[in-house]
Amino acid sequence: MAIHGRITCALTLVSLISFSAISSHATVEAEAVPGEFIVKMKGSFRTQDLGSLLNSNVKSTMPENNLVVVKRSMIERSEFAIKELQNNDMVEYAEPNYIYRISKTPNDPFFNNLWGMKAIGVDAEKAWDITTGSATTVLAVIDTGIDYDHPDLKDNMWKNDAEAQGQAGVDDDGNGIVDDIYGANFVVANKPTGDPKDDHSHGTHCAGTIGARGDDGVGVVGVTWNVRLMAIKFLSKDGGGTLESAVKSIDYATKMGAKISSNSWGGGGESQALKEAIQRANKAGSLFVAAAGNNSSNNDTTANFPSNYPVANVLAVAAVDNKGLLASFSNYGKKMVHVAAPGVDVYSTVLSGAYGSKSGTSMATPHVSGIAALVASNEPNLTILEIKERIIKTSRPLASVKNKVASGGMASAYTSLTNSIAPPDLNDPANWQSVSSSVSSAHPYAKKSNETFEVKVPGATEIALYFEKFETERTYDKLTIYDSAGNKVEEISGANGENFSAIIKGDSA
Repeated sequence: MAIHGRITCALTLVSLISFSAISSHATVEAEAVPGEFIVKMKGSFRTQDLGSLLNSNVKSTMPENNLVVVKRSMIERSEFAIKELQNNDMVEYAEPNYIYRISKTPNDPFFNNLWGMKAIGVDAEKAWDITTGSATTVLAVIDTGIDYDHPDLKDNMWKNDAEAQGQAGVDDDGNGIVDDIYGANFVVANKPTGDPKDDHSHGTHCAGTIGARGDDGVGVVGVTWNVRLMAIKFLSKDGGGTLESAVKSIDYATKMGAKISSNSWGGGGESQALKEAIQRANKAGSLFVAAAGNNSSNNDTTANFPSNYPVANVLAVAAVDNKGLLASFSNYGKKMVHVAAPGVDVYSTVLSGAYGSKSGTSMATPHVSGIAALVASNEPNLTILEIKERIIKTSRPLASVKNKVASGGMASAYTSLTNSIAPPDLNDPANWQSVSSSVSSAHPYAKKSNETFEVKVPGATEIALYFEKFETERTYDKLTIYDSAGNKVEEISGANGENFSAIIKGDSA
C-alpha cells in the first residue's frame, strides 16, 4: 500500500493504496428474441421475394432503411443463422433482435423531495432565473410511454397537429400511424399504434424530471417548466423491448422533429442497426441522451449500449446520490461516460396522477435531457453538438466522479445556461495540502489473504485515501476502510485507480 497525504488547515491526509490483481470474467450472452434477426440488405428489395431469398419467414420490413426482420427456427443456433444470412450476397449484415430493458434499480428508499433540482444537484433553481424553457423545444421520451393525462404533464405534451385536428381513425399526416397525437407505440413493432400511454410508470417518471409543468400549483417541477414532451413507447408493461422496436422509435422521433431524445434503457449486444438509427438522428440534428447503465461497471472496458455507441450526438450519463457520491449501482467510464446527474431517490411523476421515488441512471438521464432542453430554448441557434459540449465543459467538479466520467463532474443547468466554469469542489481532497508516504499490498495478492494497514497523521481532523492503482475482482475482493473509532466508512471493490476514498473523520484510518 502506498500512502500520499494531503492536509487542509487542520492536517487532512490523503493516502494512496495500490492493489493489483488478475481476474477473469465470463462473457454474458446478450438477451435477444429467440429466432428473430435484423437483416440489412445491400439495396432495395421486393418484400414478396424476401422469404425465399433469405430462407426465412419475414416478420416485418423497414424499406426506408433497407432493413428486414426475419424469423427462423428457434432451435437453430443464433451464430449459425447469422452466418447463413450474412453469406447471402445481397445481405450487408445480420444481427439478433436484441432485447432492451429499463435502467432503474428496484427497492430504493423513498424521499419526498426534489434534491436533484437544488444546488447539490443540477442547480436548476438559479437556472430558472434565466429561463424556464420553451414550448418550441420538442423532446422525445423513448421509454415505456408517458401518462399524458397526468395533471403535471398534460400541458407540456407534444401534439401532432395534423392528427389532433384531423379525422379520428385516419392517418392524417401519412406517416403510417393512425391518430399519433401525443407520440407512438412500437411495442408490437410491425403494428405500431398512435397510443403511447404508459402502463409501467418508468417513462412517466422520466418525463416528470424532464418537464413536469412548473409554477402551476400542482405536484412537482421538471428541470424545464416549458417543453413539448413527445411520448414514444417501445418498452412494454414488463419493461422490455426489442431492437426492432427501438430502431423504429428513434426513427419516429427523428422524423417527427425531436431536438432531443431521452433514453433511459439499455441491454443487448452491439447493434449496427441501432447505431445507424442514432447516426440518422445525429444527421438530422437530434441529441441522444443515454443512461450509462446500472451494473457498477466501467464502460471503458465493458461496453454498455446504447450509451457506448461512438456517435457524436450520444451523451452518456452516470448517477450520483444526494451526498455527491457516485451511486453504488452506476456505471462509469472516463472516456465513454460524459457527465453525472442525480439518480438516487429521485421524486417525480408516476401513473394515475401520483408521485413516487425511483433510482437508477434512468433517473439521472432525464436531468441532463432537461438541461439540454433549457439550453436549446435559451440559445436556439446552438447545434446539438454545441449543446453537448456545453453541458460537458460546464459541469460542476465532483470528487467522486473525477476520473470516472469525461467531464469529472455533475451536469449543471445554471453553468450550462451561463456558459461559465464552475468553481472547484472544496470537498475534493485533490484540492487539499498533502503529505507523502507509501504502503502497498502484495501484488498479485494471495488467495484468501487479509492484509491490514494503518494510516495516521497526528492532528488531522479529516483524511482521505488516494488510490494510485487499485484493481481487484469486483464483489469478491475488497478494501474496507474504518475510522479511528472503528466505524466502517467505505467498502471498495473492482477497479478504482486514480481515485480518492470517502472523507474520513479524524486523523487515522
